[in-house]
Amino acid sequence: MSFWPAVIVATPAHSNVGHALTYRSEQALPVGALVRVPLGKRDTLGIVSACDTECPAAVNATAVKPITAHLGDMPPLGPDWLDLIRFTAKYYQRSLGEVALAALPPDLKKLDPTQLTRRLTRNGKQRAKARVASEPSKENVPEASPEQIAALTGIATATKPVLLFGATGSGKTEVYLQVAAQCLADHPQAQILVLVPEINLTPQLEARFFARFGDEQVVSMHSGLTPAQRLQSWLSAHLGHARVVLGTRMAVFASLPHLQLIVVDEEHDPSYKSQEGARYSARDLAIYRAHSKSGCRVILGSATPALETWYAAEQGRYVRFNMPSRMGGAALPTLRLVDMQRQPKQTVLAAPLIEAIAERAQNGEQSLLLLNRRGYAPVLSCGACQWKSDCPNCSAFRVFHKRDRSLRCHHCGFTERVPHACPSCGNVDIQTVGRGTEQLEELVADRLSAATRADGQPLRVGRLDADTAKGKGQLDAHLAAMHDGEWDVLVGTQMVAKGHDFRRITLVAAVNPDGGLYASDFRAPERLFALLMQAAGRAGRDASFGSRAEMWVQTWHPDHALFAALRTHDYAGFATQELNEREAATLPPFAAQALLRADARSQVAAQAFLNTARESGQALANAMGVDLYPAVPLTIARIANVERAQLLVECGNRNTLQRFLGQWQQDLHALRATAHGRGIIRWAIDVDPLAI
Repeated sequence: MSFWPAVIVATPAHSNVGHALTYRSEQALPVGALVRVPLGKRDTLGIVSACDTECPAAVNATAVKPITAHLGDMPPLGPDWLDLIRFTAKYYQRSLGEVALAALPPDLKKLDPTQLTRRLTRNGKQRAKARVASEPSKENVPEASPEQIAALTGIATATKPVLLFGATGSGKTEVYLQVAAQCLADHPQAQILVLVPEINLTPQLEARFFARFGDEQVVSMHSGLTPAQRLQSWLSAHLGHARVVLGTRMAVFASLPHLQLIVVDEEHDPSYKSQEGARYSARDLAIYRAHSKSGCRVILGSATPALETWYAAEQGRYVRFNMPSRMGGAALPTLRLVDMQRQPKQTVLAAPLIEAIAERAQNGEQSLLLLNRRGYAPVLSCGACQWKSDCPNCSAFRVFHKRDRSLRCHHCGFTERVPHACPSCGNVDIQTVGRGTEQLEELVADRLSAATRADGQPLRVGRLDADTAKGKGQLDAHLAAMHDGEWDVLVGTQMVAKGHDFRRITLVAAVNPDGGLYASDFRAPERLFALLMQAAGRAGRDASFGSRAEMWVQTWHPDHALFAALRTHDYAGFATQELNEREAATLPPFAAQALLRADARSQVAAQAFLNTARESGQALANAMGVDLYPAVPLTIARIANVERAQLLVECGNRNTLQRFLGQWQQDLHALRATAHGRGIIRWAIDVDPLAI
């Protein structure tokens, strides 16, 4: 007797093969089983979504291929996991296979049944040596503050998503730990998922969870692990061995059959929104996953919640618990604005700021300088002929990196040695334009060359950005150097501004933050306010430093309303003002948005495809109350010689927008086969985009 399993395989949405494919099997296969199947000329991994005893009527039974192998030693993926995949594919307008197979570890997709059996045996032996269940450590558990106690009490009885709105240093992590400990105590098999926005935040959080729960019960999932480590962690979670899973965005898809609690730390962070592939929001999927699984709770933690999250709490859809005070009575930093209009021309760091940094170092304290631009200078320019270091493959400039004397495009990776003279006119006097962290590090070291530490030694300056942390172990080494007091001043990008518990920092300075004040992106002020609040939160976390904590901001617009709210740490006031402006302009969260993106070899072809798609969907859009805007190039229109354009879709009702996108996709697939679609490399729909 033959069976006819429907198998999910990896096919992109724009291929018009988004459904499960039918195969033949000599045995009944459970839903969620992993199988290897032929697809074209290759053999690939698939997931059984259904298994019938009769071949579907629309399928030619004689042409159906048999499955290659059933990975039967692997327990099937559960119905909750498959439900999450189906929701993700439907909501973000992707194919099932594109989401499902991307959610699995890369090494799993390469294994045959024999290899998988060996991996499962190895995982079982390793876990057999560990404790299957253990009580969380009660050693060195700090006494909860009244605000923490109130939050813990409320979370225990909450039936809605929880927003833990706590100031930086208020002890949100300890709340996560205690809620997790109670969850594990109440449910013998319970599993907990803790999401962080970036890899650089995992070491510190790992240390806290290891100390409380033991490293045999905690695993990590992020791209910084080797493929073998990622597979090992995934198997531990899928088999129920791992009780706590710490991970970045992709970990929201981890197979956790006994999931009882999800924590989304720094939930406001834009890193939770994928900018490639399915373009999903891990935060939003965490909320859906908790809602769809009986008994599972979700906690969103932040000192600067996303405006959508804040609005949901204001509307009563989430329950909010406030923790405005820092642990141990530590004071929030005082804001000091430096009016750059009153500084001498070409000033990079104001003299009073330099003096304050030197004073901190003399007292054994540390300072943090924030400049959200890596490299030495964003542009090299020739004053004689106006040549600039354009990237030949992108509509962007190549950044000057002084350490290796290179011009590097941060979009496509194209790199060349810095020319000795202008390539256009031969002028040897090529100038840098703007500043990056590499130049700022050099400048700080020069301006503070005469300053000394408390022990009389020369002051030491370090830098932490994507360039200095890209090597294996470099991130941990840099963070350890700061924690151990080896550096007196740390220069860095936004990666140092959030989540880190640097105990000796008493001064944080934002060197050039004005770019977000008047940007065309309506989310720019929200991102800037969050960045500055988070950066300020690195200062004065140790109460022993008293009221010395300061946040310096060098700005050309000291009277801007954003700084008035920042001065009093008034996130609620800032959020209210921003939400009022968005409501007046009918912007999210008061409207739902999506982007139709197209990549092509020419901008003309990309925009022609999008505008034709707009015409084909206009009648349906008018009937459903959906607005379709004309196609425009992206801010960076060309990357790696691929031209990019987008079309904004907007509607006042999210459900209506989803229905429209689902029906419009049929037109888009048909359009791809026409003359307008032949010049298109790919197209994709981005639901709830963060940048427009």
